[in-house]
Amino acid sequence: MDLAIVGLGRMGGNMARRLHRAGHRVVAYNRSRDKTDELVGEGLAAGFAPDEVVGMLPSPRIVWLMVPAGDATEATLIEFAALLGAGDTIVDGGNANFHDSKRRHAMLAERGIRFVDAGISGGVWGLTNGYGTMVGGDRDAVEPLEPIFRALAPEGGYVHCGPPGSGHYTKMVHNGIEYGLMQAYAEGFEILHASEYPLDLAAIASAWNYGTVIRSWLLELAGLAFEQHGEGLEDLRGWVADSGEGRWTVQEAIDLDVPAPIITLSLLARFRSRQEESYGARVLAALREQFGGHAVMAATAEHPASPE
Repeated sequence: MDLAIVGLGRMGGNMARRLHRAGHRVVAYNRSRDKTDELVGEGLAAGFAPDEVVGMLPSPRIVWLMVPAGDATEATLIEFAALLGAGDTIVDGGNANFHDSKRRHAMLAERGIRFVDAGISGGVWGLTNGYGTMVGGDRDAVEPLEPIFRALAPEGGYVHCGPPGSGHYTKMVHNGIEYGLMQAYAEGFEILHASEYPLDLAAIASAWNYGTVIRSWLLELAGLAFEQHGEGLEDLRGWVADSGEGRWTVQEAIDLDVPAPIITLSLLARFRSRQEESYGARVLAALREQFGGHAVMAATAEHPASPE
């Protein structure tokens, strides 16, 4: 099949490569030309302006967006929609909020343009291992694209989740679960690291991946991290970003009255990781001093209180 992939970052570039290797004709496009030139050197077709990209596609045209969620996706979608017509399809493979995806589906439907939301998981390993592909959209929009989805995914890794928005909704919850799993592994390995025993954490992570109840790809990656950075991970800061899906998952749980303490606390742990010093912890220390005369530790030049 012929399609354009717009946005050639860590995910989009390798997705273009995987589809190209599977025999699909991919027209690559990126705002900065260097990434596009790199793929041209690997034999992919490329356009260097949106109108050129659209002109290189046969009808019905397929434009797959792999740009950051939010304003960037909105602007890019509007730009390409202006160049497309009835029967063409825009696929959003970014981590968009499912409410936005439902709105975009309705907006494009007014012009006869099909919209498909695709939640994609696989990270930098997807080129080799395949991408978990969670798709939402009307069946008549999704089914013609299934050769593309099946080429991206490993065997069994593609699912048409349901109507518009459901692909991004499913990916949102997937990422919320991911937060909880990662936090549990992090806490477990911290306990092992703090123990009295001289434990080989890389070896333990590897052994746990054979036959144990907690074996997983994330555990395999933990072992690789210990091998690459050393058991103490001294070259890394414990600063952890969140890209939005965890927050949306927690908000959806609240809206649905679903108790989700693990995912919620794992999100809050990420917030805490980005504080040099917790103001809340200082309040706790001050209160304990006030009511019980408990010892407090004064801020020093080596450990100053963080500015507010």
